[in-house]
Amino acid sequence: MDELKKKRFLWGVLLAWAPWIPILIGLGNTLIHISREKATGIGAVAGGLTEIFVVWGIGTILIGQVAAMVLLFRAFSPGHWMRGLFSVLSICLSALMLLLIGLFLWLSWFQKHHSF
Repeated sequence: MDELKKKRFLWGVLLAWAPWIPILIGLGNTLIHISREKATGIGAVAGGLTEIFVVWGIGTILIGQVAAMVLLFRAFSPGHWMRGLFSVLSICLSALMLLLIGLFLWLSWFQKHHSF
């Protein structure tokens, strides 16, 4: 039974951390582009974030993060405090990713439909 929890933990960690690598690379490229073009405002940042999320697919990230959280919650076992600590950290990262995607979707919809 512990082997099953170990597999759940490993898959959960992989799913939780995988989207952060391209997100950070894309955000770095966006910031470089903004500084080169001397662009300012939320529009410049939103354009770069749009490119990042379109490339990776919002749906894929959502599914992966929810699956990671489920696997990590199910991987908790007594006596493995380090695994538990890393699971909590990974669950928090997944929750942050879901929050960022929700914020992105809300800002995109709000700006598109409520322009002044």
